[in-house]
Amino acid sequence: MSIFDAADSPSNLAEYSVSELSGSIKRTVEQAFDQVRVRGEISGYRGPHSSGHAYFSLKDDRARIDAVIWKGTFSRLRFRPEEGMEVIATGKVTTFPGSSKYQIVIESLEPAGAGALMALLEERRRKLAAEGLFDADRKRPLPFLPAVIGVVTSPTGAVIRDILHRIADRFPVHVLVWPVKVQGEGSGDDVAAAIDGFNAFATGGPIPRPDVLIVARGGGSLEDLWSFNDEAVVRAAARSGIPLISAVGHETDWTLIDHAADRRAPTPTGAAEIAVPVKADLEATLAALAARLGNAASRQMELRRQALRAMARALPSLDQLLALPRRRFDEAAAGLGRGLRMNTLAKRQAFERSAAHLRSDLVAGRIAERRQRIADNARRAERMVERLLDRLRARTAASEAALRGAPMRMLAEIRRGRESLASRARRAETAMTAVLARRRSQLVAQDRVLQSLSYRNVLKRGYALVRDDAGRPVKAARELAPAAAITIEFSDGLVDAVAKAARPDAGDPAPGDAARVASPSSTAPARRKGKPVPPGSDPSDQGSLF
Repeated sequence: MSIFDAADSPSNLAEYSVSELSGSIKRTVEQAFDQVRVRGEISGYRGPHSSGHAYFSLKDDRARIDAVIWKGTFSRLRFRPEEGMEVIATGKVTTFPGSSKYQIVIESLEPAGAGALMALLEERRRKLAAEGLFDADRKRPLPFLPAVIGVVTSPTGAVIRDILHRIADRFPVHVLVWPVKVQGEGSGDDVAAAIDGFNAFATGGPIPRPDVLIVARGGGSLEDLWSFNDEAVVRAAARSGIPLISAVGHETDWTLIDHAADRRAPTPTGAAEIAVPVKADLEATLAALAARLGNAASRQMELRRQALRAMARALPSLDQLLALPRRRFDEAAAGLGRGLRMNTLAKRQAFERSAAHLRSDLVAGRIAERRQRIADNARRAERMVERLLDRLRARTAASEAALRGAPMRMLAEIRRGRESLASRARRAETAMTAVLARRRSQLVAQDRVLQSLSYRNVLKRGYALVRDDAGRPVKAARELAPAAAITIEFSDGLVDAVAKAARPDAGDPAPGDAARVASPSSTAPARRKGKPVPPGSDPSDQGSLF
């Protein structure tokens, strides 16, 4: 029997469909492993799914098996599973025919230990915490408005796009990206070298030094994020002279760099929101503050005017201030003369009474003594009057000086307020002018780059662009069929033409086989742009296009 006859002979093996084979394997596995107890470490756990079921894996140092806890069983568990926890799971092994996978359906779960990775992570955390790398007093505040942001992440993932998009939406600033591996062998050393590299930039150097750093990575299992638990990465983050934001994984993921960083963000997008404020909010706040400043200055000026008018109304006039002292002085001056006369009269009467009992010599001595006393009293009275007048004049002068100085002090305060307001207005105007000039220069630079990359500059040097009837550029002569309608674009317009037979090379044309462009005929499309063809000229003289 030949080989072909053997190949065509029927086989004794039974024929199964894919569904029948998958179902048979499922029944065999479920019968062989009806109830099993498996010890392993939980990996890839992210909490219950939106459906209520929990999906994760059980692993040891050599193998991994998928696991699932259905919604009804999950609600009856005595404790909730956690990432990295070593557990003993009891359940049934089954298969999933849709993807040819097997898994264990867990019915009960018991804790068996913290797991090797979690134990190593906890030991490393305690060691670094004992060295003071996680102390709160080592953390520095982030700059309110950084001019340059350094990002340490993978350049190909969605993380960098999310960060750049969020920064551009909130407050566009200069972003420097240091590309690193975020998973696998050597990724921890790459991240540590990137942090040290950003810190090595000199202030004012050719590459600007970042004001804040973002170390970012997307979510993943404990093994995927293990690079950010590396001791070298944690120490690099702790000694960084630039404030650092850690944005590793999702909100539920924690790594050791989160403890050493100055700030932890729940997601990479959240790190961008922490790094820069919202420009629109700042502009609105600035406008509101400027309006409040203007209103406050106006209200302050009006209050000062009202206070000045009230004080002016409350102050008495100079005549009113001096009226009472003048009256007292007049009364004192008038009473002094009367008092002197009455005193002289009383003394004379006493003298006359005493003169009857005194001798002439005693009277003369007593008279001389009394005259001296009267003269002394008169001199003392004059000095007292002069001192009283001096005190009244000094008090009057002080009152006048106080009245003259009060308006000057108020005017000085008003002048200082006006100068402060004008200074702040000049500073605001200078800041806005600088911002507009910077935006204008950036727009001019981008326009120059756009013009330099435009193909129209090539057309101006004498070249032409050939398009087919569908408007697509023609890159080779073999793409054109004979009598094909084409459009030639020059720097100053478009010309419609019809192609003849294609020439195989770029050498000298042979009679009858050169690829030439025929002039527009009655069947060719109408000319859209370009210079008109002179009457009587030969359209075939326009030469080869290839």
